[in-house]
Amino acid sequence: MALRFSSFLLLTSLLVACGSIPSIPASTDFPVPDPPNYSQARYWAASPFADDPADRTPGTNLEDQQLTATADVFYLHPTIYFKTRKDNEFWNADLNDRKLNTSVDEAAMLNHASIFNAAGRVFAPRYRQAHIKVFYPEGRTVSRQALDTAYTDVLAAFDHYLATWNQGRPIIIASHSQGTTHAKRLIADRFDGKSLRSQLVAAYLVGMPVSADAYQTIPVCESATQTGCFVSWRTYRDDFKPKPAYQDTVPNIAVVNPLSWTTSEQRAPLSLNKGGVLYNYEKGPLPELVWAERRGAGLFTNKPKFFGDILFNTKNYHVGDYNLFWLNIRENAVQRVTAFSR
Repeated sequence: MALRFSSFLLLTSLLVACGSIPSIPASTDFPVPDPPNYSQARYWAASPFADDPADRTPGTNLEDQQLTATADVFYLHPTIYFKTRKDNEFWNADLNDRKLNTSVDEAAMLNHASIFNAAGRVFAPRYRQAHIKVFYPEGRTVSRQALDTAYTDVLAAFDHYLATWNQGRPIIIASHSQGTTHAKRLIADRFDGKSLRSQLVAAYLVGMPVSADAYQTIPVCESATQTGCFVSWRTYRDDFKPKPAYQDTVPNIAVVNPLSWTTSEQRAPLSLNKGGVLYNYEKGPLPELVWAERRGAGLFTNKPKFFGDILFNTKNYHVGDYNLFWLNIRENAVQRVTAFSR
């Protein structure tokens, strides 16, 4: 697979892209694409049984370790469904759309899912993701059904993975943005207060607000080696100022600093950042890229320096939630698996 497409800048362009949207249906009964069959390999964007972008590693010093891993990672990708054709009425992605599948692979699988290939075997289902506009006023009337359709796939994929491949292995749940919307429900439905809770290494619920009190038996992680817990953060530039109408409806939002792996509001300095992965995946992680500081419900950081950074002017670093802390997350996932196995 050509790495020239698999860059941080591609992910940036995808996540800020504007495109046409399907028509708003007259009722809540609107068409959806055919559901996936997860016994077929083509409905998995990543699996340890195929060559895919989740097997890659940036630079030359890191290795894919899925063949010897003792744990599994179940990863749910963010929204990549932005553009639609004039004749497309679907508010959920068609999994036969090769162009969209390629975008998922070359952006999310390479930039996010590959982080975890040192900690476990990586499984990432294709799912009928909801269109980006379900998170905006334009799609409010269809958001619940579209997101429910997507979650139906996520649950079916996880249950198939569990019955077919898990065999009692420890599990990491990892997700971003819309993927986290679904991962939150998955953890509630399959882990919280359930027997499967004993197999949970940790959950990386990134890019969406998650209440610290979301689960009865799964707390927020307070250290780098704690297991059976979850981490979450959303990243902003140091000078980001929320507008008066910008507020979360989720109370007591959990924020874990991915450089210190604590909920402390003390700034974690540049020296703790082992490496972010940006526009040049082949170059490898860039050390001391950004510092990180928890402030209330957000994680704040400086503007990273890289070739072309003059064009990177957004103050919402949602697109970099994983990339800015790439190597720290990778090493932490391994730490937690090691701690879980002791």
